[in-house]
Amino acid sequence: MSEHLLNELREQLDEINGQLLELLNKRAALVQELGELKQKSGVKKFDPEREKEMLDRLISRNQGPFDDQTIRYLFKQIFKASLQLQEVEHKKELLVSRKRQSENTVIQLGEAVIGDGSSSLIAGPCSVESYEQVFEVAKALKEQGIKLLRGGAFKPRTSPYDFQGLGEGGLEILRKVADQLDLKVISEVVNPSDIEMATQYVDVIQIGARNMQNFELLKAAGSVDTPVLLKRGLSATIEEFLFAAEYIVSRGNSKVMLCERGIRTYEKWTRNTLDISAVPILKNESHLPVFVDVTHSTGRRDILLPCAKAALAAGADGVMLEVHPNPSVALSDARQQIDIPSFDQFMKDLRSSGLYRETQNVK
Repeated sequence: MSEHLLNELREQLDEINGQLLELLNKRAALVQELGELKQKSGVKKFDPEREKEMLDRLISRNQGPFDDQTIRYLFKQIFKASLQLQEVEHKKELLVSRKRQSENTVIQLGEAVIGDGSSSLIAGPCSVESYEQVFEVAKALKEQGIKLLRGGAFKPRTSPYDFQGLGEGGLEILRKVADQLDLKVISEVVNPSDIEMATQYVDVIQIGARNMQNFELLKAAGSVDTPVLLKRGLSATIEEFLFAAEYIVSRGNSKVMLCERGIRTYEKWTRNTLDISAVPILKNESHLPVFVDVTHSTGRRDILLPCAKAALAAGADGVMLEVHPNPSVALSDARQQIDIPSFDQFMKDLRSSGLYRETQNVK
C-alpha cells in the first residue's frame, strides 16, 4: 500500500468522522427539543416501543459490512446518550437546583434562622400524648435555647393497630405549649385536605418519609406559604428526593427544608442506614437547607451523638431528634427516644465538639 493511498483513505475517514459528528449534534438538538415537548406534555422521556421501532427500521436498511447486532448496539448507545442529555437539560431547569440559584435559601422562624451557616436543632416527642408530656419536653428545649419543637399529631404507622396520633387535638396542644414558651412548631401532615387546617397550628409542615412521593400532598404543601420539612423516602434516591422537593417549590412555596432520615438497606444493627454522603451531595446539588434526623436513621440512643457530629461535619444545617419525658412508656418509638437528662447531656457534648454553631438571635 502506497503512502499516498494511505493518507487519502485517512483523509476520507476524517471527513466522514466530521460528518458523523455534525449529524450527531443535529440529532442531539432535535432530542433536546423533543425532550422539552415531552416535559410540557407530561410524557415519559423513555419510550421502549419507539426505540424498538427505530432499531427495527435501521436493521431493515442495514447492508453491511456491520452485522445487525453491531448496528443495534451502536445505535442503542446513541439512544442512551440522548436520553441522558434530556435528563441533564431537565436537571438544569429544576428550581431547587444549585445551578438555578447559587445562594443558599435562608428560612427565618422567629429567632431561629435556618440555612445562614449556623446550626439548628429540632427536638420533641415522636407523638403528642398529652399537654403535660409536651410541656415538659418543650421546657427542656427552652432551657437549652432550642427554638424548634417537633411532635407528631398524625402518625402514619406500619401497623394499623399502632397509635395513630391525636390528630387536630395534638396540634392544639403543640400550639398552646409553643405559644407559652415562645417556640416554633413542626408537625407532620399526611392528608392533603388537612394542609389548610394544619397551617393554623404549625409553623413548619413536615412531610414524612412514607409520604415523600404523595404527590397530591406535595402539591398542597406547595400551595401555602408555610415552610415545609421534607423527609427522604425509605428507599428513595437523591434524585427522587429532589424531584419531590421540586413539586413543592414549583407550586410557589420556596421555603423547603430537606431531611435525610436514613434509607432501608440490608443492615439490621440500626433501624435504617444513615446516608451521610447525601448531606454534601444535597448541599452541592441544591440550595435548600439540609437536616439529618439522627433518631429515625439509627434507632439507637447510643450513637445519636456521633451521628449528629457527623451530620454537622458533613455540612448539615441542623439535626433532628426525639425527646420524651419517659421513653419506656411512650406510645410510639419507645426504644429510640431519649429522656430529658440524656438530651441535656447530648446538647452539652454537641456544643463542646465545636461543630454546633449557635443560631444567632434575630429581633
